[in-house]
Amino acid sequence: MLVHDTIGTGRSQTEVDQIRRSLQARYDELSAQYEQAVLQSHVLRLVEVADTAGDDQADSGTKTAERDTAQSLLRTILDRRVQYEHALTRLEEGTYGFCEGCASAIPVERLEIFPSATTCVQCKQNRERRAA
Repeated sequence: MLVHDTIGTGRSQTEVDQIRRSLQARYDELSAQYEQAVLQSHVLRLVEVADTAGDDQADSGTKTAERDTAQSLLRTILDRRVQYEHALTRLEEGTYGFCEGCASAIPVERLEIFPSATTCVQCKQNRERRAA
């Protein structure tokens, strides 16, 4: 794996600090969303346990769907949070902004849209084709 230092990336310390603040802010937002989703999931379970009298199959199915949706949301938020944590680690290592596949610079436009991107567009497309 190639490791690029701050000077090698062409980024000033000010730019690195700005990227770090942006990534950390998004990580903190996702952490708050996760905590809120965990709380909502817990409340949903408490209501589900307490309110089962008179349930028919439709009620049970609805509750199962709500529980599955809540769990899916938790997984999605957690996955995104892990991506931002990885991006922060890569920034500290000096590899942020470089493709993990080919070590080329990831275009700034891609990082602006998807700040936790770890691959260039070409490597991402190749990975998706192999997975399909």
